[in-house]
Amino acid sequence: MLSPPDDLVLEQLTAALTRHWGVAVASAGYLPVGFGSHHWRVADPAGGGWFVTVDDLDAKRRTGTDSRDDGCGRLRRALGTARALRDAGETFVLAPVPTAGADTVARVTDRYAASLYPYVEGESFDFGGYADDDHRDAVLEMVVRVHGAPETVRRRAARDDLRIRHRDTLDAALGGAAVAAGGPYAEPAARLLADHAGAVREQVIRYDALAAGADRGRAVLTHGEPHPGNTMRTKDGWRLIDWDTVKVAPPERDLWMLGDRLAGYTAATGVDVRPELLELFRLRWTLTDLAIEVNRFRRPHAGDPDDDKAWSILQSVVGGICP
Repeated sequence: MLSPPDDLVLEQLTAALTRHWGVAVASAGYLPVGFGSHHWRVADPAGGGWFVTVDDLDAKRRTGTDSRDDGCGRLRRALGTARALRDAGETFVLAPVPTAGADTVARVTDRYAASLYPYVEGESFDFGGYADDDHRDAVLEMVVRVHGAPETVRRRAARDDLRIRHRDTLDAALGGAAVAAGGPYAEPAARLLADHAGAVREQVIRYDALAAGADRGRAVLTHGEPHPGNTMRTKDGWRLIDWDTVKVAPPERDLWMLGDRLAGYTAATGVDVRPELLELFRLRWTLTDLAIEVNRFRRPHAGDPDDDKAWSILQSVVGGICP
């Protein structure tokens, strides 16, 4: 996220780092990177470097009836799977450091949960494109290795139920439910969706049909978002980061992001890629982005830089559905 949360005091975070990980904090600086979690770079008195991720558990809810504890439980399970994969020998996994209690997540407050990583120097990338063929091949290799995770690791992960996050909010908005939340983007977002409701409904119907007919066998451990922005090139090799989306699912959950490397995947694994599942997961990505931002603007919001970015995302997603 572009700015730290207003209701989290830095001293609360540093106290949690000391209490759960034994890290004494000499300095901490907020990093306006990514768009989902909050991040800080932390140094300890000995000069060690750490990367701290803080997740807003309200944002981890999947439905209006979901709780913060539900969101924290899913986060804990996903990051625990990443830690297990790293411990199984997959050094490309940038996994969280366990707490003193062998957990991967610690509650800082009721609303926020932290995870700790070693600070890794390297080249980062944007969501959009690969840097070169070496980058494409590296992502393919890492995805193949994730999909080949041993059963001892795979059984730790949740199974993808093919649902769309905040589908309940999206359906309500498409049905014309009144906007109750206050904020500068509430009415513009409602109008934008209303103006394109027919086209959006067509995509939802298409998604439901694909999901109903999906072969849920062939399940493997998947990262969920192996796009260039979740990779790093370091002096010790490539790294795959941001493991909070890891789940057991058909391989196409990752493969739709691999572009022209699908034949390479089949050659490496012997698994044929199914076009209808590529379409399923590509469409869910779009509808999930849409539902998340609709949900954001149907809740109270201040119109801060993160809201501005979310509004741009919402306009882009709707524009892609309704060119």
